Amino acid sequence: MRIILLRHGQSLGNVDELAYCRVPDHALPLTELGEQEAKAAGPRIKDLLNGDPAAVYVSPYVRTRATLRGLDLGDQAERTVAEPRLREQDWGNLQDPVQQEVLKHQRHAFGHFFFRLPNGESGADVDDRLAAFLTDLETRMRDPAHPSTALVVSHGLTIRLLCRRLFGWSIELFESLSNLETCEDRVLTNDGKTWHLDRPFDQWRPSPDGETQGPIATF
Repeated sequence: MRIILLRHGQSLGNVDELAYCRVPDHALPLTELGEQEAKAAGPRIKDLLNGDPAAVYVSPYVRTRATLRGLDLGDQAERTVAEPRLREQDWGNLQDPVQQEVLKHQRHAFGHFFFRLPNGESGADVDDRLAAFLTDLETRMRDPAHPSTALVVSHGLTIRLLCRRLFGWSIELFESLSNLETCEDRVLTNDGKTWHLDRPFDQWRPSPDGETQGPIATF
């Protein structure tokens, strides 16, 4: 079994943080560069699929769905499921740019996992819904009718937390990892007993507890 994780292309929110004050997070579009990144990622994802079909699970946000369309997978997308549990962390109401900046600093100071945004979610909340998604995905992938590869098109923090949950990484390790770049991917492969990560995430600091990224998950 394989899970291909792909972050969406560059969005308006990646280049203009004040866009969140004008446009709901779920409606932020890709930039022109983001559209190009999605198209450029298409051949790479198709090479990973090597002609085999994939079940696609995509966050229902505009930027993730636009990224999936840009991949132009055609019939290789055996099924496509818009999966709300793969959405980005809910930041609540960000119409006030001053409050937005204050919340960003508070979140950084207190930690991305436990700090809950007013009217929004903490990283722990996202982690909980991803646990439910992974349980459902396990059940589906054990069905012989389901493709052996799942493509997940999602968001930076969400992808990190999905791996944290799957591999059992510590919270300290999770908070030391950087998001994937836009339209960057990771491939998780199961050898029948253990999940393996094709290459580690970049780290912006060493994990305070000394834990490192490793294939320690059973599924």
